[in-house]
Amino acid sequence: MEWPAFLDEYEKLVFRMNTPRVVIDNAVCSTATLVKVDSARRHGILLEAVQVLTDLNLSIKKAYISSDGRWFMDVFHVTDQNGDKLTDENVISIIEKSLVTIHYQKSNEINGLTALELTGTDRVGLLSEVFAVLADLHCNVVDAKVWTHNGRIASLIYLKDCDSGCQIEDSQKIDRIEALLRNVLKGDNDIRSAKTSVSMAVTHTERRLHQMMFADRDYERKPILQFSEDSPVVTVQNWTERGYSVVNIQCKDRTKLLFDVVCTLTDMDYVVFHATINTSRDRASLEFYIKHKDGSPISSEPERQRVIQCLQAAIQRRASEGVRLELCTGDRQNLLADVTRTFRENGLNVTRAEISTSGETARNVFYVTDAVGNLADPKTIESVRGKIGMSDLKVKELPLLYQTNKTESEEEAVGVGGAVLLSLGSLVRRNLYNLGLIRSYS
Repeated sequence: MEWPAFLDEYEKLVFRMNTPRVVIDNAVCSTATLVKVDSARRHGILLEAVQVLTDLNLSIKKAYISSDGRWFMDVFHVTDQNGDKLTDENVISIIEKSLVTIHYQKSNEINGLTALELTGTDRVGLLSEVFAVLADLHCNVVDAKVWTHNGRIASLIYLKDCDSGCQIEDSQKIDRIEALLRNVLKGDNDIRSAKTSVSMAVTHTERRLHQMMFADRDYERKPILQFSEDSPVVTVQNWTERGYSVVNIQCKDRTKLLFDVVCTLTDMDYVVFHATINTSRDRASLEFYIKHKDGSPISSEPERQRVIQCLQAAIQRRASEGVRLELCTGDRQNLLADVTRTFRENGLNVTRAEISTSGETARNVFYVTDAVGNLADPKTIESVRGKIGMSDLKVKELPLLYQTNKTESEEEAVGVGGAVLLSLGSLVRRNLYNLGLIRSYS
């Protein structure tokens, strides 16, 4: 294989010894493609594997995760966003190559761009003010993601200088950007500190957003508005005999759910030793057997409650309420400032946003509610579309996570082990059986 230029000879040797074995199988299950990964175990590798799949916008319908000693095995049932098996050979090839080299991949998410991180108190029109300031400072927003949760906002914005077309390196301009946006985020009566920082570091955008909201302690705050959908139920118990803490999650299924949960556990320095993930229609059941990195389980009631709060927050951050609006139009200076100002002037609040540009085309997604968080009036939405452009701004439904014409007879074996959600204690017994260490797990 062709080695990346940044690897030295020792790293190449380690790579050869620990290269994951990846098998992609379309024959075992009639409704999903199986992706099997066997590799040496190290902290964070599960997150990296899940990240590869979710970054390709694949839905993980079921998963079976097991580690024994220094090795781990993951089996994922995946589909595309339409709920179909993977048939595109290019996508399958990308999965294989990405999973084999996950430890050595270099992210190019902000290649030639300046990363701007913002956290503060959310309010109606805040995003409009942020983009207006950036437009006045001749900053072009190339890519951005915005999350809101429990009255707080976190945003990661990738910029380039409008005049030079390159990343912003002028320290005085960077200082001015940070100072002006800090004032915008603080507002008139914000008793909490707003944070702005410019970074040249390479990072995975969505993992960084989780880290920013975690550092902002959004999980400790009471929600301004209750979700209309049922909130996730998270329980944590210790299995003393085996030394595990068992985390069980029951919630509504959605895209990237597994990534959000595993990301949070990883960044809280927990190691997932065994897990099962199962989805049925729009519901998801997830069970994790975890320990601290030093091998100890959760040791106190405050820690247990903190894990519950953090996982609930991680699940809810991306599950924004609101009407999904997709904007596809020619990119131009001040586009975002103009669009979000129109939202604000019509009483629409942006609860989540995904901004991207491809060549000369802007492709943006906004989730909007009315000013108090209720479903926006359809007449208001149509009025806004008329002002921005009916053909450019469209109301879109979320992709289906399951196909209604598919039956529940999909409880097929994963090959090694099963992807059926197991009761407390049965998962580890099944793992021992699969490894040949016991004769029966019943």
